[in-house]
Amino acid sequence: MTTDLTSAMWFKSSYSGNNGGDCVEVGAGVPNTVPVRDSKDPHGPALTFDPAAWNAFITSIKAGELTA
Repeated sequence: MTTDLTSAMWFKSSYSGNNGGDCVEVGAGVPNTVPVRDSKDPHGPALTFDPAAWNAFITSIKAGELTA
């Protein structure tokens, strides 16, 4: 299934630098979906997540449960 992301308002991660490094953008304004894309390729593919799954992911990151 393809989700229409034309209405998404994209926000770059506050951890992304302005030097063209690893940049992640998260979209808002898409019902029941959290789209995520590479800001260096805004016309490329985006991953889409269920909001509950995205919140669990962010909560785990903030709690330090996910490490590289």
